[in-house]
Amino acid sequence: MSEITVALRYAKALIDLAQEQNALEAVKNDMDLFLHTLKANPELKAVLSNPIISHTKKVHILADVFGTRVSKVSIAFFNIMVNKGRGEVLYTTAHEFIGLYDVKNHITNAKVVTAAPLSAENKKKMLDDVQQAIGGTVKLADKVDPSLIGGFVLTIGDRQVDTSIASSLKRMKKEFAQIAIK
Repeated sequence: MSEITVALRYAKALIDLAQEQNALEAVKNDMDLFLHTLKANPELKAVLSNPIISHTKKVHILADVFGTRVSKVSIAFFNIMVNKGRGEVLYTTAHEFIGLYDVKNHITNAKVVTAAPLSAENKKKMLDDVQQAIGGTVKLADKVDPSLIGGFVLTIGDRQVDTSIASSLKRMKKEFAQIAIK
């Protein structure tokens, strides 16, 4: 079974447990913290994935790092995962949990890449336009890529809107090449 399939099963179980315990928001915040911590500390992620390190040692490490910072539901979940030998899928499980939480709460993730940083006003306008177009809540991540020259590339799920000058120039170059061949 693939890691994502396993992680998705555990994430579904965790979301059900969190709802049952009326701790969904707390667990969601815990998973955000867990993901952020592991991204910032790849050594911790490596420790959780290492089969040579004992389950007991991993449980103690997680308790030291997250014990007072996460809910009892989350720390119990971490302990169960590690004791079942699933420490290597904790990161993916947390990621899948956030995805399930977003779906459950009608939150869509979008990404905009621009040639220059967006002003706060432009980012708000784009966020409002995307929310109006698709409905629900949108989390908009922005990134700067000067190679776009101008315009933007907006990605929402598997859809993409590319208004960049670099893309337009590539299309024009391709069209000119086809005309020259004829």
